[in-house]
Amino acid sequence: MRVFVDSSAIAALLLENDRNHRAAVGVLRQLTEARAELVLSNFVVAETYNLLAIRAYPAKAREWFLANTWPVERVTSRDEKKAREIIENCADKDFSYTDATSFALMERLGFDAAFTYDRHFEQYGMLTQKSLRF
Repeated sequence: MRVFVDSSAIAALLLENDRNHRAAVGVLRQLTEARAELVLSNFVVAETYNLLAIRAYPAKAREWFLANTWPVERVTSRDEKKAREIIENCADKDFSYTDATSFALMERLGFDAAFTYDRHFEQYGMLTQKSLRF
């Protein structure tokens, strides 16, 4: 099973004051036991670094960035073109550019689900950890 990891899940895992912290730790345990391959995108790495620097402190962001061992898939120009189409065609949604590139990358690489606490993934029709049966 290949699972895309979003910045909201990483923040929930690392920040004990995050409202999804306990749930995220449990999901990570289940994904690890199921031997899921957890993958990020280079855009999610950038987004997570900034999120941690703002919500925690820059040293926490640097610590996570330097310690990350999960594979990172690069967003391609084709993914960016698809992300532009997603944003254009989903004008009633407030998807971020990183969200849209994540959707495009997940579709291109055939991910099974996303580990996320961002409602936009479900709005777009992606499966999330809530859909997985362990």
